Amino acid sequence: QVQLVESGGGLVQPGGSLTLTCAVSGFSILGSTMKWYRQAHRQAPENERELVASATDGGQVVHVDSVKGRFTMSRDEDKNTVYLQMNNLKPEDTAVYYCHGRWLGWDSWKESWGQGTQVTVSS
Repeated sequence: QVQLVESGGGLVQPGGSLTLTCAVSGFSILGSTMKWYRQAHRQAPENERELVASATDGGQVVHVDSVKGRFTMSRDEDKNTVYLQMNNLKPEDTAVYYCHGRWLGWDSWKESWGQGTQVTVSS
C-alpha cells in the first residue's frame, strides 16, 4: 500500500523556520520524482496547487522563484523520506503543503499524494 505521510507543519512567526517531512512507503523514492506543492486552502481544487520544489532521481533539485534561497528540498533514500527545510518564512507562505511522488510501476507510471500538513506564518 502506497502512503506518503507529511509532518512538521505548524504555526510559526515571520522569519521563523520549519522542516517538513514526507515519509514514503509502498514504493522507493530511488528512481522516482518527488515534489512539494502547496495550496492556500485545503478545500481548494487540486489543480490550484502550486509547485514549490521538485527532486528527480538524477539528483536535480529545483525550487520555484518565490522560495529560492529560503527553502531547500532534500531526499534521504536510505530512509525513503523527503524533506523541505523552510527558512525566513513569510505570511504568504501560509498554505497546506503536500508531498507528491511519481514512480515507475511494473506496467506504467504511478503517482500519489500525501494528506497535507498545514503551515501558518503569523505574528
